[in-house]
Amino acid sequence: MKDLYGSGILFFYFLKWPIIIGTPLLYWQGLNNNWVLNVVWLFSLLLIIKDMIALFTSKNRDSE
Repeated sequence: MKDLYGSGILFFYFLKWPIIIGTPLLYWQGLNNNWVLNVVWLFSLLLIIKDMIALFTSKNRDSE
C-alpha cells in the first residue's frame, strides 16, 4: 500500500500541470468525453489550488 501511495504522489507531483494544460487541448482536438480523464483533471486542479493556498498562507506566517 505504501508503494501505491508513493507512486500516486510522484505521479501527481510531476504531471499535474501537464494534465491541467493538456486535457483541454485534447478535448479541443476532438477527444470524446472521458470520465476517468475528467476525474484526474479535477483532482489535479484541486491539488494545484491546495498548493496555492499553502504557498500564500506560509508567506503570511513568515511575515508576522
